[in-house]
Amino acid sequence: MPARGKTITACVWVALMLLSANSFCAESPPPGKGKNRPPEQDREITSTKKGNEKKATAKADEAKKEMRTEATRTHIHEPPVGQPGEARTPDIAPIFDQPGVLTPKGTLVLEPSFQFSNSSSNRVALSGYTIIPSFTIGLIDVRNVNSNTYVVSLGARYGITNRVEFEARVPYVYRSDSTSFEPTTDPNTGNRIPASVFTADGNNMGDVEFGPRFQLNQPGGNGPYFIANLRVKSITGKDPFEVPTATNVTSPSGVPLQTELPTGSGFWGIQPGISAIFSSDPAVFFGTVSYMWNMARKVPGQGRMDPGDTIGFNFGIGVALNEKSSFSIGYDHIVLGKPKIDGTEIPGSIITQVGSLLFGFSYKLTEKTSANFSIGAGLTPAASNVQLTLRLPTSFLLTGK
Repeated sequence: MPARGKTITACVWVALMLLSANSFCAESPPPGKGKNRPPEQDREITSTKKGNEKKATAKADEAKKEMRTEATRTHIHEPPVGQPGEARTPDIAPIFDQPGVLTPKGTLVLEPSFQFSNSSSNRVALSGYTIIPSFTIGLIDVRNVNSNTYVVSLGARYGITNRVEFEARVPYVYRSDSTSFEPTTDPNTGNRIPASVFTADGNNMGDVEFGPRFQLNQPGGNGPYFIANLRVKSITGKDPFEVPTATNVTSPSGVPLQTELPTGSGFWGIQPGISAIFSSDPAVFFGTVSYMWNMARKVPGQGRMDPGDTIGFNFGIGVALNEKSSFSIGYDHIVLGKPKIDGTEIPGSIITQVGSLLFGFSYKLTEKTSANFSIGAGLTPAASNVQLTLRLPTSFLLTGK
């Protein structure tokens, strides 16, 4: 029994030792992560971990920088490196007749539009004679003239190259004028002349316009884009010298009023101009200077008539509100020269100033279609009181890039 007891005791001690060894092995960390690791190894692991974190941070920063660069390139239409001549001028909400962006090569843009303008004026005419200063004998003719013009047109632009496009516009015009006469007294007979209203209207095709536009430069940095314009205005509208007039109703200057209104100017015109567009994110500055040469023509019964040339300029700023919409504000001014007959200025003619303040808003409906709306307010007596314009340009890719 004593020998067997010693044997049992030895087996128990061996079992306890094996259990202790298994517990120690289970609780021991993997090689390289234990508490008995040399300090140099801990520093090396920490340094390696920090280095990996710095590399990951650098890669993330580089990716963010590339995304910002690509977003900027997309906003101002700059081409990727190695593709010169593909740059595009910035998109802005159009408020003037000239579009702010050239059409890409092989792309056709069809732009139906509708425009409404209203103008009114008070005109006073005096038919009589003066005996002494401040005392006039005669008929004072007071009238109010109100004009409404509606223009529906279809414009088209085609990109010949990325820096040259050709555009044309075909308008259809409807005009309506109302002239109201205030009640007056005839000084010769003493009879009371009652108030009356004379109305006239007219509708027909307007003057077709066409011409090329060319991007002059390709700024490599933050410089402006310069675009040359050449517009030709035809005489497809109804001639103002061909419409019938009333024999018993005249204007304050004594000219018979038209019973049918013209829809064209009756003169060919050529208008060269140059536009500048400068992008300063998120704003885009733009402006145009132009000169319109109206060609003289011979008018039956009146001689060779020259309507006078026109100098125009406009400028404004556009701001992108988000990826789909933008807002623009600008000023447009036109200076009309004095008309002449047979080389002599028409007596009483003056240089006319036409100035308007315009606001525009553009919204991208789809990838190919946008809606552009603008409103203009006249700032000079010769300008329209209000002008509303709605454009719906849609692009079609006809050929390759």
